Amino acid sequence: MKVFFYLSAALVLSGILLLGLRETSASSVSGKTSVSGSPRPELEYFKAINSVGPPQDPQILFLLMAQYSNANLQGEGVEFLSARLKEFEPRLTDTQKALYLSAIGLLRAQHAHSVPLLRRVGYVKETIAILEQAKQLSGGQVFVVNWIAGVVHAQLPGFFHQDKAAHDELTWCIEHADKAPQAGWLREAYYNLGKLVRTRGEQTKAQDYLRRSGYRDFNSPVTLIGDFSEDVASGHTFAARRIAEAVPGRVYVLTGFEFTEYYFVVSADGRELIGIDAGTRPDSAKAAYEALRAYAPGLPPLTTIFITHSHWDHIGGHAYFRSVNPLLRFYARSNYREEIALDLAAPDTFAKYFFGERFSLGDVRSFKPDVTIDRQTEVKIGGTRIELIPVQGGETRDGMFIHLPDLSVMFVGDFIMPYLGAPFAPEGDLQGLLDAIDVVVQRNPKHLLHGHEPLTRNFSSPAILTQLKQDLCWLRGQVLAAIRHGDARASIQQANLIPPDLLHGNPDVYLPYFVMREHVIDRLFDQNVGYWQTDLTGLDHLSRADRAELLADYLGVSENQLTTAVERLVADGKYELAASLLESSGPRFERSDSVAKVKRLVYLKLMEKNPNTDPFKFILYSAKSGEQTSQMSRGN
Repeated sequence: MKVFFYLSAALVLSGILLLGLRETSASSVSGKTSVSGSPRPELEYFKAINSVGPPQDPQILFLLMAQYSNANLQGEGVEFLSARLKEFEPRLTDTQKALYLSAIGLLRAQHAHSVPLLRRVGYVKETIAILEQAKQLSGGQVFVVNWIAGVVHAQLPGFFHQDKAAHDELTWCIEHADKAPQAGWLREAYYNLGKLVRTRGEQTKAQDYLRRSGYRDFNSPVTLIGDFSEDVASGHTFAARRIAEAVPGRVYVLTGFEFTEYYFVVSADGRELIGIDAGTRPDSAKAAYEALRAYAPGLPPLTTIFITHSHWDHIGGHAYFRSVNPLLRFYARSNYREEIALDLAAPDTFAKYFFGERFSLGDVRSFKPDVTIDRQTEVKIGGTRIELIPVQGGETRDGMFIHLPDLSVMFVGDFIMPYLGAPFAPEGDLQGLLDAIDVVVQRNPKHLLHGHEPLTRNFSSPAILTQLKQDLCWLRGQVLAAIRHGDARASIQQANLIPPDLLHGNPDVYLPYFVMREHVIDRLFDQNVGYWQTDLTGLDHLSRADRAELLADYLGVSENQLTTAVERLVADGKYELAASLLESSGPRFERSDSVAKVKRLVYLKLMEKNPNTDPFKFILYSAKSGEQTSQMSRGN
């Protein structure tokens, strides 16, 4: 999604100097014409929901913009968004118009390299004018509008004299970080400011900006604006580090200290502190708990922790909390051992990617609760009434909701994790998820707090879950019918299945349904199809080495041919297909610098494609690319 422009030619025609702009992204690598291919269900979905009307949540608009950008279909994106702006204009506020114009301006800037040379300078000047109009309509006070203008202006050649504007716009973004949609948007602001000051010879300041951006150098071919971060030692975090109070003075939310959220509740009598889940590792549990004590030094002692389910990332820090208070009491489901057995049997390679090198399965294996729950139970701790509700949720069979009716708070763990269980483990129960939704809706809590920040953000209310349940029931019917018909999994995924009532229902369900859809299809397919499939998948047992032999020895694919093919696929936005080709080449080209270079680009582009909507893919693509993305904060 980088805009990157440079002057590609200078022609004197009728006494006028004509300057060409060329995007140096993957879309210009091969010089070959893009070919049509498989459907893009993600893009088609966001086109559909953006066609209904002006999105209530601007994120929906910018996710569509990002899909067009990542797919190298910027020209089509400009046409689509321009048509929507014209169609919806009578209904738009000035700020909404500014958002449309900004998205159009960014896509136009990226598309400039495709404009005929003789028209290119005028095209870019028109784009600059569009971005200026957006700033005027927004009063210069909308973060995304200034961010887009700053990023585009920063990457224009000096011929257009936009350096000062870029510096001012990006500096404004840094100074108004509290207005950013997410802290991750600051990454590009720092990165582009660094490039600007580097051209002025201010190397020390440039390196400081680069450090703050989290990028490793000034040659990043992608734009990462989400809050996701990766670190080899500590693993993945979903959001920037922060402490908030869901119920002031009573319920504390600790985000970004590791893979999982931490929650703490002050009892009604103020004498006891109650924890929800124990985190992934003792060191991260210690960091979170000490941060809470520093934030609220008058808190009472920790006496109790309730476990929502016994996954790696919800029990791994238990030993630290035991050290804080040897008399601490843990509550968990009576079938917790079954879940731990599944945890221990899963491929341990994934655990390091997700939870970091510091993670140890021994911290999971050693967990043992003091109290086990096998039926709905009510307890009182420090005067606080707590309802413990066993569920078989979508993820694990040992789920337990912790409901505090007097505070209208319900802690629901990962019952609606989009993957319906860990993707690399034989778990997940869609019907259990649907039944658990009924439990939530019946209690109707004001505060619905999940095990991970994106879940709390996307599945935030019983009202959303009510419609989502209907949509998931419809999706299940479609998938099972397709399986009976003999459809391959890929064809089901590419069908862009949208429930008939979704587009005319609650817009707050658009994104929750999207993040669920792919993985519900995958889990249902996995659970309802044998190891031989109708397209003959599973009949053979060919390895990567076998496929590499086919490519290199029988088809005669050379290193140069492989990299050229991958570059063409990248230019056409077909990153999954490019990754498949690279993986099929196996160890044959593992020592090739050119193959390593295009491989890194492919997985970076796949990271860019999933910065907000699919964290698990982001984690694995990060591991494949060898890219670490440091955690951002609004005061970074």
